[in-house]
Amino acid sequence: MLVSAKEMLTKAKAGHYAVGQFNINNLEWTKAVLLTAEELKSPVILGVSEGAGKYMTGFKTVADMVKAMIECLGITIPVALHLDHGTYEGCYKCIEAGFSSIMFDGSHYPINENVEKTKELVKICNEKGLSLEAEVGSIGGEEDGVVGMGECADPDECKMIADLGVTMLAAGIGNIHGKYPANWPGLSFETLAAVSEKVGDMPLVLHGGTGIPEDMIKKAISLGVSKINVNTECQLSFAAATRKYIEEGKDLIGKGFDPRKLLTPGFEAIKATVKEKMELFGSVGKA
Repeated sequence: MLVSAKEMLTKAKAGHYAVGQFNINNLEWTKAVLLTAEELKSPVILGVSEGAGKYMTGFKTVADMVKAMIECLGITIPVALHLDHGTYEGCYKCIEAGFSSIMFDGSHYPINENVEKTKELVKICNEKGLSLEAEVGSIGGEEDGVVGMGECADPDECKMIADLGVTMLAAGIGNIHGKYPANWPGLSFETLAAVSEKVGDMPLVLHGGTGIPEDMIKKAISLGVSKINVNTECQLSFAAATRKYIEEGKDLIGKGFDPRKLLTPGFEAIKATVKEKMELFGSVGKA
């Protein structure tokens, strides 16, 4: 069932585990994530960037596909359909399209403007029963045209945003979108602890979940992270499985070129990656 992310994240915060947000890019991605979450009885968040929404011909197409897939696959676990790194305009488009959760990334605005725009969206989301994620600081690297320098968040600014009544808060703590470089210094747990102390029971979000060592993931969860985003790792596993299938010449055997066969190894690879992450995050059996 399609729901706001509020209840699942409140439970995750209280239970000291995290709910995974897995970005979707097409039908295979969506089906793989939903089936794995149902199998493991884990709540799940389907993330959609503005670029992915455009690729899939629009947010309404995405929302209609997800709702229909939940019904046709008999999905019973809580599912949130969430805009990832949304612009101010993109948030309104997703609200209209039928998303159950949105992220407004106002981190590139001066804090006062971030506050004002977030405050407006809090009011609308409350009226419509949607969950809202906000961001302070920035996530390093580039994802889908969104570029961040990786500045750590100011805990006082985090409190300003949290006090507006957002559902969850993404705070930059040295995390990066995409692959982490060899000289990456790691997450700033000092910043995370300070932010967590300032915002109290507010669920925190860790973007750039691909490539962060398991011990850091577990420590982040212990310090208040209740939602972890994964995108690049699913893309890498899908690409590797598809490459292997073609390099072994399986697309040349029988009707191996049929896209339903060609895409199956990648589909299974996404399922395996999602399962591994849900087990690490501790969300299995928490639906």
